[in-house]
Amino acid sequence: MKRYSNPSNNSPKSKKTKSHPFWRWFWLSFLVLSLTYAGYSFYVPSNDVHWADNIDSARELSNDSGKNMLLFFTGEWCVPCRIMKREVFADKEVMKAINSQIIPVMINVDAPYAKELVKLYKVGGTPVTIFTDPEGNVIDYAVGKIGKTKFLEMLKNLDATAS
Repeated sequence: MKRYSNPSNNSPKSKKTKSHPFWRWFWLSFLVLSLTYAGYSFYVPSNDVHWADNIDSARELSNDSGKNMLLFFTGEWCVPCRIMKREVFADKEVMKAINSQIIPVMINVDAPYAKELVKLYKVGGTPVTIFTDPEGNVIDYAVGKIGKTKFLEMLKNLDATAS
């Protein structure tokens, strides 16, 4: 009778080492914080800014009211844009100022209708904030994410140039 040896019986027993509890808590905490930050980065609260549907209706409203326009160039994938929407446009003071002083238009740079506007205003990236007169001439602009203070300062400067 021939005996076959089982290779698992011939090898030394492998020890299963447990990781230190600190490292389990560390990686779990890291995972939770990372997911929380990712969720926060993409969270955009609703706001009461009365965004115009498109540039043509905004120009019409701007001409009828004599108000300047805000063109906000953004993209679905743009995290700094989402941060601006959350930290600037969702602020009550900013919402009130926008609704009373200007005609706002949010332009998704990836939309087919936006290609002409992106070319016209030479938008190379997002976010881009442009203030124009009713005819579409640029009064002031900012490239990149801006904060509430800078945005309100730009609005105040629009009033100063109008008078």
